[in-house]
Amino acid sequence: MTFGVDNLPYGVFSRPGESPRVGVRYGDHVLDLAPALHDEVFAAPTLNPFMARGRTAWRDTRALIRNKLTDDASMTERHLIPLEQVRLHLPFQVADYVDFYCSIDHASNIGQIFRPGTEPLQPNWRHLPVGYHGRAGTVVVSGTPVRRPQGQLGPGAFGPCAKLDIEAELGFVVGVPTALGSPAGAFEEHVFGVTLVNDWSARDIQAWEYVPLGPFLGKSFATSISPWITPLEALPRIPGRPQDPEPVGYLRRQDDWGLDISLEILLNGEVVSRPPYSSMYWTPDQMLAHMTVNGASLRTGDLFASGTISGPAPGERGSLIELTWNGSDPLKLPSGETRSFLEDGDTVTIRATAGDLTLGEVSGTIV
Repeated sequence: MTFGVDNLPYGVFSRPGESPRVGVRYGDHVLDLAPALHDEVFAAPTLNPFMARGRTAWRDTRALIRNKLTDDASMTERHLIPLEQVRLHLPFQVADYVDFYCSIDHASNIGQIFRPGTEPLQPNWRHLPVGYHGRAGTVVVSGTPVRRPQGQLGPGAFGPCAKLDIEAELGFVVGVPTALGSPAGAFEEHVFGVTLVNDWSARDIQAWEYVPLGPFLGKSFATSISPWITPLEALPRIPGRPQDPEPVGYLRRQDDWGLDISLEILLNGEVVSRPPYSSMYWTPDQMLAHMTVNGASLRTGDLFASGTISGPAPGERGSLIELTWNGSDPLKLPSGETRSFLEDGDTVTIRATAGDLTLGEVSGTIV
């Protein structure tokens, strides 16, 4: 079973005429958790109250769900709802959003595109996970149409983005908060699970505006996430990519938080790239440590994303700006069409697997 008892991602669903509530995906069904577990925390229209309970509750609840699905099928059948009967919603209320830049292959490609003939990585890149604060209010669930943004494109120039791009990313969802002034503890004590992210990017708007402070309107118009949050406990972990030089103390890895996840990017139904998350330079525990080392607080529902996931091979790049080398080498689609960047009506879907698990998908259409 694609979504079996080793997976069990959480989401928020509703049936016509009913309020949204929390469920777990099991095969082609959603398990309605509030009545199945006799726990009203799952009657909420968001995962936030459950995520705030902490790691022990996450682990115990997951074990309880697995036991009920395997040992008490007659009971759970009454609470399993076919997917085609439900609508999926944004699975949690996003508190803050941070986007990182943790792929050395992506950063190197971008450096070569915009600074040819020079060192592609900035001097700080191997010393800390570079990131920026995004806009939580424009995080949307998969399937939400993405309107082409407008903005300044150069001196005196204003209009619709002509270089609309994607960024295939993995997002990490915070359950347990921290107090202002207190750095985060162990990664697994704070982070509830992962979700697929497409951080849409207006490259021409971004190129004009980003000096000297970084991304702003070119990144804030839409960020799509999957409706499913896969618990950390379900994911196959591997050692992180070797790092040189060795990071400073607070960034030194205490555990293996590399993740063996394989992504696929589909443009109008055709696979155009297969980025491997295992190639990322900075691991999510390092992202969390850096994000809070200055005393910045975490809130339940915080989302931080990996940045574009790219591997070393041309067919492993996680954005169109890399796949087409900023438009100089357009993609040739099976239909005979070509693409440098996204056109109106294009649909992008990102899906992923982790060993025998599927992380679902995130999709959006440009309007």
